[in-house]
Amino acid sequence: MDQKEITNCLKEEDLLHLAALYARADGVRRQCVGDAVHLRGLVEISNYCCRSCAYCGISSLRQGLTRYRITREEILACAEQAVNFGFGTLVMQAGEDSGIKADWLAGIIREIKTRTPLAVTLSLGERDAEELALWKEAGADRYLLRFETSDPNLYSKIHPPAPGKRSADRIALLKELRGLGYEIGSGIMVGLPGQTYESLARDILLFRELDLDMVGIGPYLPHPDTPLARNVPDMMDAAEQVPGREEMVYKVIALTRIVCPEANIPSTTALATINREEGRELGLSRGANVIMPNLTPLPYRRLYEIYPAKACIFETPEDACKQVKAQILSLGRNPGIGSSGRGHQKINISFDKPA
Repeated sequence: MDQKEITNCLKEEDLLHLAALYARADGVRRQCVGDAVHLRGLVEISNYCCRSCAYCGISSLRQGLTRYRITREEILACAEQAVNFGFGTLVMQAGEDSGIKADWLAGIIREIKTRTPLAVTLSLGERDAEELALWKEAGADRYLLRFETSDPNLYSKIHPPAPGKRSADRIALLKELRGLGYEIGSGIMVGLPGQTYESLARDILLFRELDLDMVGIGPYLPHPDTPLARNVPDMMDAAEQVPGREEMVYKVIALTRIVCPEANIPSTTALATINREEGRELGLSRGANVIMPNLTPLPYRRLYEIYPAKACIFETPEDACKQVKAQILSLGRNPGIGSSGRGHQKINISFDKPA
């Protein structure tokens, strides 16, 4: 598909044409990545962040938010849960937090890789090359770094650089991560103020150009305590603004599956937030093949509020796992654990503290 064809599909409103698009995407998904829905346990290890992104609820601009970092023992307990639930991957996510020291995290990665069959995915923002190399050496398998939009002007308006630094080139960082040996993932928000159909089509083509292993796609959900929600700038003609509707997210998931047939595409918590009845299932039936149940301990989960009213905020890990597996089976699909070399075997694990 070229940019014009993708743009036309994004603007499509005819229900029969959309049904054909979704059927095509589902067929590509079935042929290229199979019927398994891979389960990856998400742990939000810190809500500290040095960045002042205009859209994010854990931005450094946010006043009155209780900040936290979870402990090594809590992370290892989450890893144990992931294994017991049959997940194949532990995803450690945080704001861009300099308090997460490279050696400390490397030690945790080594313990997880030694004691469990889990793949380890990191999503910690822009970090120094030395830190990224250390974590890869410790055993990290994947790194997720969203570029949010391929439009440099829009990016600069919503995503200012870290204090004392120049704006980073996230596309270059993704290529650097690939060079270090990571599987790489990225993603965007759909309906971001100032996002045009043409720029969204370019985002989808950039997924293909980067040959991403994972693509995260979710709706822009404005947090009321952020600058972008309080003061939406008049950046463009309303006719060119991509709407942040649920249907638009499904279109982008489907087009991404067609353009990137072998990528892992999650049906996100944000989709479940805007459609609690069937958002995840519809995402899975229109190209997605991954779900990331939230394993973050409940006392911290409400504090990792990048957008409001997250669907999983009060779910225990046990309830979330049960619900997700029921959703997968209702679609005639089967839960999978991912494709990380060792992730297909279960081994006995021990989480005793070292002497």
